[in-house]
Amino acid sequence: MRERKKASAVINQLLRSDTSMGENIHEANYASGKADFINKLQIALKECYETDYWLDIFYKVGIVFNDEYKSMYAECSKIRRILISSITTAKKNATNRQ
Repeated sequence: MRERKKASAVINQLLRSDTSMGENIHEANYASGKADFINKLQIALKECYETDYWLDIFYKVGIVFNDEYKSMYAECSKIRRILISSITTAKKNATNRQ
């Protein structure tokens, strides 16, 4: 029972970081301005890094195995690259307009 509670707590942390990432990406679509847009994407990026961390923990403790881990990590990495590119572009556009 105690092990199940520990696993449940770790799973909950992954779900929280993952859903927060999606939530902030969604909120960026309704940002009140360029700075707010960039801020929401930066928060999503931080949550993406946290999701990476929890995926690593899942793999190390055997909650997920190699193929599952590689697939989930690849998806998270893809999202991270998109976020970094979007933030960089938004910052360049904000600077060019000033």
